[in-house]
Amino acid sequence: MNPLKKLAGETAVYGVSSILGRLLNWLLVPLYTILFVQEEYGIVTNLMAYVAMALVILTYGLETGYFRFANDEAYRKKVFSTSFFSVTTTSLLFLLSIFIFLDPISSFLNVADRSNFIILLALTLALDAITSLPFAQLRQQNRPMRYAFIKLSNIGINLGLNLFFLLLCPKLNTLFPDLGVTRIWNPEIGIGYIFIAMFVASLFNLFLLLPDLIKIKWQFDMALLRKVLKYASPILVVSIAAQINLNVDKMLMPKLISDASEALSQTGIYGANFKLAVIMTLFIQAFRFAFEPFFFSQNKDESSKKLYADVLKYFVIFGLLIFMGVMFYLDIVKILIAPEYHEGLGIVPYVLLANFFLGIFFSLSLWYKLTDKTRFGAYLAIGGAAITLALNIILVPRIGYYGSAIAILVCSVLMTSASYFLGRKHYPIEYDIKRITLYFGLAMLLYFLSTYIQIDNHWLKMLAKTPLIIVFLVVVFQKEKLWYVIRRIKNKV
Repeated sequence: MNPLKKLAGETAVYGVSSILGRLLNWLLVPLYTILFVQEEYGIVTNLMAYVAMALVILTYGLETGYFRFANDEAYRKKVFSTSFFSVTTTSLLFLLSIFIFLDPISSFLNVADRSNFIILLALTLALDAITSLPFAQLRQQNRPMRYAFIKLSNIGINLGLNLFFLLLCPKLNTLFPDLGVTRIWNPEIGIGYIFIAMFVASLFNLFLLLPDLIKIKWQFDMALLRKVLKYASPILVVSIAAQINLNVDKMLMPKLISDASEALSQTGIYGANFKLAVIMTLFIQAFRFAFEPFFFSQNKDESSKKLYADVLKYFVIFGLLIFMGVMFYLDIVKILIAPEYHEGLGIVPYVLLANFFLGIFFSLSLWYKLTDKTRFGAYLAIGGAAITLALNIILVPRIGYYGSAIAILVCSVLMTSASYFLGRKHYPIEYDIKRITLYFGLAMLLYFLSTYIQIDNHWLKMLAKTPLIIVFLVVVFQKEKLWYVIRRIKNKV
């Protein structure tokens, strides 16, 4: 099978599990913004930012390390069990630490009176860290369908429990007060049910992965673990820095805005509007899941560099289409959050473009992974994190959440540019920069023109913007001769 078609197919499968799952979770965003005031949703946004950071630390780059050594015949049989033992041990130590220092951690996170939230999130994090390697193994073994099934099951349970506790139980208690719903539901728990649903879904993940774990021939090799950790440690730094770039804004905002109530309110508004860029995030996530094992497997092919260049170009095309689609039809997208949160819609283009450039950065990052120069990835990520931190500290106290949106965009552009120029020196690939620049410039011009289309009727306004997307597609199809490419791919299959 043509390798580009194979990558596209696996990206689609991973994308279906991610996109459908996130779309189902998207349905929860309007629910949360309707049920909870901005300050309460701000607590959820703030805690989930810490969760994302903690999960990266708990997996400490072992997924990428596993992919690297699983393709080496000398280590293939022992790398999974060795890495799994390591991550399980550290996850249990993490849980122990949380229980020992629960009170100070709860106070720092502004939930001193609701420390049970921290316990639930810690248990969920440990489960997710432990199951990260079994999921990586499914990707390495090219089993996207099983991966998708488990992920969608997880999302279904999460969604179902949210709807049960946040919608059904309150409704039943109102309509049938004698039914005894309060025996299983407590209205005072509130946003706590969000974390309960996450924990149960993660526990179910482990249950579904047990058949795969039982089949493993368990071996532990300390020397191999040292090699994996040496390779993965810069990846960990990259991942931590990436999470700083993506989540430090939501972590710092309650600390940078002097008025505590206003700080949580702005965090809630920012977090809700940040989620409107989720389509770009989903595309990047699906692409990343398929691309990482793909470029390792294609590395020895003589035409691999040409293939990598084509992948980046098509990634840019699809990413720009997503940007224009969200921005041109924002009047539809914005219904996902309650009107009280719409004041933050201005950050959406910044966040979309920031995620777009981070996707390009990931695609470019193959140069330091294939050459085992992962320290450069750490340098880039640390520099990006420093920029994000500095800009947040400078801008947020002055212009609120717009400062965070600007910071993440500036950081992602600078990191992508630096990676490109370093890659040209250490692992030169002839990317089609002229066309990539042309497509980006055209998309930005069309977006700029779209802002001048002012029609009171939302449907007519979106209809008037549609020809702009058609213009972009016509230019791309003409330049790329995509019909010819598609026919060639079909003929090779």
